[in-house]
Order: sequence, then C-alpha cells, then structure tokens
Amino acid sequence: NDEAQRQANTAFTIIDQNRDGIISKDDLRDVLASMGQLNVKNEELEAMVKEASGPINFTVFLTMFGEKLKGADPEDVIVSAFKVLDPEGTGFIKKDFLQELLTTQCDRFTAEEMKNLWAAFPPDVAGNVDYKNICYVITHGEEKEE
Repeated sequence: NDEAQRQANTAFTIIDQNRDGIISKDDLRDVLASMGQLNVKNEELEAMVKEASGPINFTVFLTMFGEKLKGADPEDVIVSAFKVLDPEGTGFIKKDFLQELLTTQCDRFTAEEMKNLWAAFPPDVAGNVDYKNICYVITHGEEKEE
C-alpha cells in the first residue's frame, strides 16, 4: 500500500545517514545509537550487513526489515526513526529541517503535501514540529486527545 511504501521510504532515508542510497555499517551504528544501543560491536554490525546478499539499497532494506518489524509496535518504530533527527531528545524537529528532508530526499513531498502536513501538524511559534504527534497519527489515524 502507498502509505506503507511512504513510511518505508522515510525510514530508509533517515537510516541512510550519508544519503548515498546504501545503508552501510556506519549508518546502522548511527541509527542504533540514536535508539539507545550505544555499544554495538563491529562484528554485530558486520553480521547485520552480511544478512543482505549485496549492498543494502531500498529494496533490500524492505525485504530484510519487513520480517523483523512484524509484531513490533509501528508507533515505536516510527518514533525511533524520527529520534535520529532529534539528537538532543527534545521531542521536536525544526520545521525548516523537516521540510527540506521531505522535499529533497527519496519519495519527495510536493508543495501541496507540505501544505497539508503543516495544516495537520502546525509548528509552534519557534518553528518546532512535534514528531511524536505525527507518529501517533500515522499509526492510529487520529489526533491524540490532550
């Protein structure tokens, strides 16, 4: 389905830290560190990369991680992906940064899609976007009651 494809594209883009279209050992290390796994051994990273039959491009990523994510809470998975973009752990991402990512990487957002995103999730006066709210809506389909 299109929404799952878009979510996978976003996750791949976030994990592919150097934006070269391939998920490397260093990309994996950065993502795992952002999820709190700070002391992952080099051998463990090499084992993950070797699970693939070749370089981990987007298609290989979908195949490898689709099985691993079954049974995982999709909200936690998506929040973890966003946390890569929030190294200080504030719970927010700058609107301008998020807009640049979404309009220049992978499955690029159109101006109309960006307008709809900001209408649904308006940034605060400082230009911060609450990504946990976005993740909740992606996985639950409606805004959280405050």
